[in-house]
Amino acid sequence: MTLKRSLRIITGLAAVLAVFPASARDLRNDGVASANPRFDLVGMNNLVAPGYTLRLLARGAARLENPSGVITRFGYLDDFPPQTIEASKTEPDENTYLVFDHNPGGPTAGFDYGRHFLFQGHENGHDLAHVTRVNLDVANPAHRITLLTPVGADGKTHFNSIDGSTWNPHTRSLLFTQEAGSSGGVIEIAGDWGTAPRTLYGSLGHASYEGIHPDDQGNLLIIEDAGGTSVNVNPADPASAKAARVPNSFVYRFVPTSPGDLTAGRLQALQVSINGQPVVYVPIDASHPTGDAFSANQLKLYTVGSSWPVRWVTIHDTAVDGTAEFDANAAAKAAGATPFKRPENAQFLPGSGFKTFFFTVTGDTSTASGNVAALAARGAWGAIFRADLDDSGETGKVSAVFLGDSDHAAFDNLAFASARFLLVGEDRGDSLHKALGRLDSIWVYDVDNPGAAPVRLVALGRDSASTVDAHLLDAGTAGFQNDGDNEVTGVTVSDGDPTLAGLLGARVPGPNARWFFTQQHGLNRIFEILGDHDLE
Repeated sequence: MTLKRSLRIITGLAAVLAVFPASARDLRNDGVASANPRFDLVGMNNLVAPGYTLRLLARGAARLENPSGVITRFGYLDDFPPQTIEASKTEPDENTYLVFDHNPGGPTAGFDYGRHFLFQGHENGHDLAHVTRVNLDVANPAHRITLLTPVGADGKTHFNSIDGSTWNPHTRSLLFTQEAGSSGGVIEIAGDWGTAPRTLYGSLGHASYEGIHPDDQGNLLIIEDAGGTSVNVNPADPASAKAARVPNSFVYRFVPTSPGDLTAGRLQALQVSINGQPVVYVPIDASHPTGDAFSANQLKLYTVGSSWPVRWVTIHDTAVDGTAEFDANAAAKAAGATPFKRPENAQFLPGSGFKTFFFTVTGDTSTASGNVAALAARGAWGAIFRADLDDSGETGKVSAVFLGDSDHAAFDNLAFASARFLLVGEDRGDSLHKALGRLDSIWVYDVDNPGAAPVRLVALGRDSASTVDAHLLDAGTAGFQNDGDNEVTGVTVSDGDPTLAGLLGARVPGPNARWFFTQQHGLNRIFEILGDHDLE
């Protein structure tokens, strides 16, 4: 299959996306050659494939238009003191890009906030997680970034670990997920200024939700990232590292009774069957001292090229179970759904009629686990799965299409740049950065050629603030509360169309699509990737 000329760069990534058969190039020789190394006291610049540049859109020190309590800047809380080392980082995470046909308003009456906006949930905790809106058309720093979730009378937002975000054209609202375990859940915020956010705990339940995406029928695809119990990497050696995680996270779908109302409907979870039997959660007990971490089913599930039947099983129905808050993770286990090793996000394949979606699995983020061949084969380094539903949307197949290794690990956010090329960010975390001596990357995977090596689009660096933080962590500084090395997150490709036709996955991204990512921790910066993005 040949491709039209795409990202007009002289060498590097364009060679993958130009007019060549996919097999005509060794993809490993294109893009950024290698990840940035991790040095304790040396900051590293972000590296991007030839022909691309990065434009800074927001940074942590930027003052908010409408500060509230200790939430005063885009990337830092105003809490030093009482924090003893430095201010807490707010950790802006996923990005949602929207282009409205009107001024949605804001805290300054009569001010024109423009039409182009980038929304973020901030992943910090202590009941101070919040949501911001970068007003991309506004140059005046006094109105550039708006806080959408001010604190209450007690100085708290009562949100934690806000991670995933999306726009739902059926409800004309933004949805944000809280990756906060049994306290997590989904927050709904109107697109226009002036309506207080509300939670959806009675219909979607509590879970460590992360990725969230609506389809054309109003259903919500929701991904959970809940780390399971740690077990020994060598079951025969109780002194071996407890770094292997028991699969504990689920892939959910919410089917609303009415597409325009998310307070009523059925919450479902994906169930995989292998050799005619559902793959279910296996608790640690005398008969299963390592749970499901070393099982034959997990090996089969993560074997690239295998394909297994799936179906959606209902775990909660407001028409039957009511609207009291509930634990979605516990309900999924009770219903016999299939757990994975920390899924992070998902995207619908453009042009698939919302019947095909890809989702990432982060894995164990540990060399102690990943270096054990039996665990690596079971997703310890992470994986990318593909789910293909049949016409009913109720059943289908799931396949592992990419299995991680030490060079491609801890997959997190993902976005389709075309119907063929999938951008995937890594989130190895401080410990794995240090253990492997390298920082994170954004990869380009060719989903039409699962055997092709991915291309590195961005090799994330480490900014000055993150370098200081990494050194503080390495030194074991008492009382230090922030993460160290930068993480790449918020990978987004969108033209911002807020209509049903503009849903991510409805169509192939066109020439107006914009590419964004967040360099989380440190200076907490958001970048736009500039270049020729007309892929197909």
